[in-house]
Amino acid sequence: VDLGTDRLFATASHAASRVPGWLWKALGLAVLIGFPLIASRYGRDVAINVLVYVTLGLGLNIVVGLAGLLDLGYIAFYGVGAYTYALLSVHYELSFWLALPLCAVFAAVAGGVIGYPTLRMRGDYLAIVTLGFGEILRLVLNNWMKLTGGPNGILGIKAPAIYWPDPENGWEIARMLIRSPLSQYYLILGIALVTIVAVRRLADSRVGRAWEAIREDETAASLMGVNTFALKLLAYAMGAVFGGLAGAFFAAKMRFVSPGSFTFIESAMVLAMVVLGGMGSIPGIVLGALALIALPEVFRDFEQYRMLVFGAAMAFMMLFRPAGLIPAARVGKRSEEEHS
Repeated sequence: VDLGTDRLFATASHAASRVPGWLWKALGLAVLIGFPLIASRYGRDVAINVLVYVTLGLGLNIVVGLAGLLDLGYIAFYGVGAYTYALLSVHYELSFWLALPLCAVFAAVAGGVIGYPTLRMRGDYLAIVTLGFGEILRLVLNNWMKLTGGPNGILGIKAPAIYWPDPENGWEIARMLIRSPLSQYYLILGIALVTIVAVRRLADSRVGRAWEAIREDETAASLMGVNTFALKLLAYAMGAVFGGLAGAFFAAKMRFVSPGSFTFIESAMVLAMVVLGGMGSIPGIVLGALALIALPEVFRDFEQYRMLVFGAAMAFMMLFRPAGLIPAARVGKRSEEEHS
């Protein structure tokens, strides 16, 4: 059965590879732009949630998929981005567009602060320490009443706004708040597309190659002159940037943040998307986010059995596609693979 499944996927991928890449991209972009125009409000809300998790999954992919570092506290950077925008919006009335790069910077700094003392560890020890730091941040958000509002969270966050000259009113500058699901969908779509392009560029760069070398064999990479500690720290910071962007959007969309949105189960969900889709594979992570966010909504009619059906589907996938839905293609082959 396993061979038959692999053969089916190989045939499908070979057929897909015969279609020009630009045509796939144009078709995908047209579908993404047109989807909210024909979808219901509920469908738009689910699509927004999927795109948020796509952004988070791609950020974690830098840490787990490219650099090979198991991070169980990634959702902490999501929280940093969300609370940064919440505080800047409520206390300083800073616009979303000015706050967005600041959210990315603060998340990157948090990634560096958390990463510096932990990245000298490897494997299970690294996973446990990152889990601990993620919980520490959640507890800080929950107990620092003066800054974060504690369990009550922060209310009154301003929605993003866009400005354009209105010809009907003498070309005066008109202002429109991004509050409807349709406009929110296009905002998170833009953030997700920027994330996809940035992660692709990073993966294809010399830094991305160095991350992959560290993932495959850190000792060998170090002997070849790769500064493994600095590059692992950079992976943490760059992954945190996209978590911060997703967090800023989340705060702007909900207009309220509380520590209950940034629990360990959220980190586990994002990690599951990366593993299920295929570590290091951008299309795989997009598909993994679709599977983990959209499938439970499809199974909603099963009521209390829907999570059982969902769990069984995930177990089935891991049995027959252990490398993920769309595994990342290797850049090259080892000598022993050539002769096997």
